[in-house]
Formats: sequence, C-alpha cells, structure tokens
Amino acid sequence: MSSAHLTGSVALVTGATSGIGAAAAAALAERGAHVLVAGRDRARGEAVVGGIRGRSGKADFVAADLSDAQSVRRLAHEALELGGGRVDILVNNAGVFPFGPTAQAQDSDVDAVYAVNVKAPFHLVAELAPAMAERGSGAIVNVSTMVSEFGVAGMALYGSSKAALNLLTKAWAAEYGPRGVRVNAVAPGPTRTEGTADMGEDLDALAAQAPAGRPASPAEIAEAIAYLATDAASFVHGVVLPVDGGRTAV
Repeated sequence: MSSAHLTGSVALVTGATSGIGAAAAAALAERGAHVLVAGRDRARGEAVVGGIRGRSGKADFVAADLSDAQSVRRLAHEALELGGGRVDILVNNAGVFPFGPTAQAQDSDVDAVYAVNVKAPFHLVAELAPAMAERGSGAIVNVSTMVSEFGVAGMALYGSSKAALNLLTKAWAAEYGPRGVRVNAVAPGPTRTEGTADMGEDLDALAAQAPAGRPASPAEIAEAIAYLATDAASFVHGVVLPVDGGRTAV
C-alpha cells in the first residue's frame, strides 16, 4: 500500500455531514478509503456521500447519536457492519462548542459538551481500537482545537473538553501504539465552516492574531487529518498537531 493511499481500508468519520468532517471524509475517500459518513442529519449526510460517490469514491451514511454511551456503541456496531467487519481509521471529529461565561453555563450544557467531545470518542475507541490492535494496524485521529492549549475567556467549557481529548490522544498512543495503532490529533485554529458562520467578523478577528492572518478552509484541516491517517505518518504517534495558522506558536 502506497504511503499516501488508503485503498481497501474503512474509515469512520464522526460529525461528517458538514464542515471539517465532510472535508475529511472527502479527503480520505480521495485516497481510496471506504468512508462511513456519520452524523445526525441524514439529508446532509447523503449529500456528502453523493458528492464522494460522484467523484468515484466509496461512501455510506450512518446515523449517529453521540449523546449517550449506548448510542455510541450502536454507531460502532453499525459501522463495523457497513465496513464488512472492520474499521481501520477512526476520525473523532464531532464536537459541540457553546461559548459563553462560565457562570451562565447550564448543567445540560456541561453534560452535552462532555458527552460529545469526550465520552463519545472514549467509547468509540473502546469499541474499535482493540480489533485494530489485534490486526496490528490502524489509525485514530482526534479533532481538538487551538483553545485546548491556552486560556480564552468564554471558552472554558469547550477548551477543557478538548484538553481532555488531547490527553486521551497521548494515553491511547501509549496503550495501542505498541500494537500498531497510531493515535494522533489535529488542533485547528479558526475555520470557516457552517458551524462557525454565525461568528461572522469575530472569526476573522480571532484569525488575525495568527501569522497566517486568516481563517482556514475545512479542506486545509482535512489535509492534516488525512496525513495522520495514512502511512505517510507511520512514525508519528501521540502528537497534537496544531493546524492554526501559527497561533499557538507565536
């Protein structure tokens, strides 16, 4: 298998019906993977699948509710069925990001953020990584954020959930790396997606603080995810790769 090609492999991408997830699904499909597009919105999911198939790629939609452990386990089992009994690449992309003052966060907000951003990746890895380890190969890519690395007012809840995901990335690298499963993460900076559309000029202001001076496109983040998923990154384990226009470096 060529280092940059994924022909014959099965990739599950959560939150893949829009934004970075949809771009990651497309990038993995372009490299030959059979991509399982997971998300809540069937219409948007089928549109992503249709786009991939229209470019001669292989993709299927799988409905995903990441709000509780039982639903996450169901997603894992459905993905294995669609993948012919295997998932070789897991991209934990789905995330929720309510911003705002700590004192205004409701209990339900805290529970929802940690359910999707921390517990869902945890349970998916628990369900899928052992079989990867048995086969002696696999790649897991977690999607974090630059605000997991430094404090930003109003982003305590979101940033802390992704900081947990960063540590899980390293712990899973220690746990599964010796058996051939590479676990890494990307930490995007401000990215122009459907989810950040309502940030408007605030997104540009945030991006202006970095050397790149502009928001990323979803495709730019997807290229980093695809790199970590392929054998081109064969000696990369436990890394949280900043893809933030240089913001955390400067």
